[in-house]
Amino acid sequence: MNFDDTPEQARLRAEVRQFLAAHHDELAHGDGAYLEEPGHERVDELRRTQAVLFDAGYMGLTWPEEYGGGGGTNAQQAVINEELHRARVAGPVGHVGLGMCGPTILRHGSEDQKQRYIRRLLRADDMWCQLFSEPGGGSDLAALRTKATRHDDGWHVQGQKVWTTLAQHCRFGILLARTNPEAARHRGLTMFVIDMEAPGVTVRPLRQMNGHHSFNEVFLDDVVIADSERLGDVDDGWRVALTTLMNERMAVGGGGGELGVRSDVLVSHANRLLPRLSEERRVLAVEALGRVLVESLAARYSGYRLQTTLEKGEHPGPESSAGKLTAVRVAHATADLGLRLLGEDAVLARSRDGDWRWASAAASTPGIALAGGTDEILRNIVGERVLGLPPDRPRTPAAATATPIAESR
Repeated sequence: MNFDDTPEQARLRAEVRQFLAAHHDELAHGDGAYLEEPGHERVDELRRTQAVLFDAGYMGLTWPEEYGGGGGTNAQQAVINEELHRARVAGPVGHVGLGMCGPTILRHGSEDQKQRYIRRLLRADDMWCQLFSEPGGGSDLAALRTKATRHDDGWHVQGQKVWTTLAQHCRFGILLARTNPEAARHRGLTMFVIDMEAPGVTVRPLRQMNGHHSFNEVFLDDVVIADSERLGDVDDGWRVALTTLMNERMAVGGGGGELGVRSDVLVSHANRLLPRLSEERRVLAVEALGRVLVESLAARYSGYRLQTTLEKGEHPGPESSAGKLTAVRVAHATADLGLRLLGEDAVLARSRDGDWRWASAAASTPGIALAGGTDEILRNIVGERVLGLPPDRPRTPAAATATPIAESR
């Protein structure tokens, strides 16, 4: 991959940089992902930021123009993302919709669904969530028990979902439910669009160890969903879900982005604190910093390689699983080093401006590790599909291409 801008990319970069400078006060900023409590005021600020970027043509650049996208290329979107990162613009609050729900609707939705949902999703007029994981399901998504039963007025849904990211702020979601209990586990599922404000939907935020309420449990008590809100064919939801999961891994770890505190923030943090350390500790800290920065660059360049694959019109393979594994490892190492550099002051990190991010990031990375599949599952994917190792257990023909997943939503 050539890292030098083409003349066209250079013009786009200059245009984006000028726009971000001119509209600085209209945009929300931040030092990294998954670090803030998503309260209503902050969510509103992030939604306004996403709307400003969409109106400028910088959000959903690769999506089809007829649904509100820009009809552009992955290379162009990469230039925009780099400039957003450089300007410390906060990541889009609608990341679940952009990375998972939207691509699923584009691939499997009806023309009516695409027209009604995609533009508003890109602009964050409506926020979306993903209702897959269930209590007691562990890493096996196909073990879900939420039922959708067909009636004259539509599908009646009963069940419970958990780890649903930002559900308390969402207008819509995509829901995977069991529609044929007699079929094999992977063959009796169907995907739906669900109105999160429909009667029978109850969202209960979960308090996490980082103090946030990003995740939720969602109770579905005889929720009625029209058949027109189905995504894909009846009992073909597993195939639809694989589209979602593939895009989730891309969104979480396949784009070369940073999942936790930004690496440049870690460097500034280290420059401030290294002079306070003894010579022996300083040498160890610099060595650890070097390792984190090298891994961060490796993750970014691996993401660029994957973007090149997409640019050629090819489908991503297990690279996104490897990229997500690396991105999580970098996020954990970054948070860990940032906290250790504080030394005894780490005890007070939550109460000090500028230091809070390290405690928050350290408490957030275990949850990030679940998104898009646990580390153990992703290592199985890499082992089986890249290294050619035998599966960890015999699989039935129906499950031969299936990937059990544990997601944080």
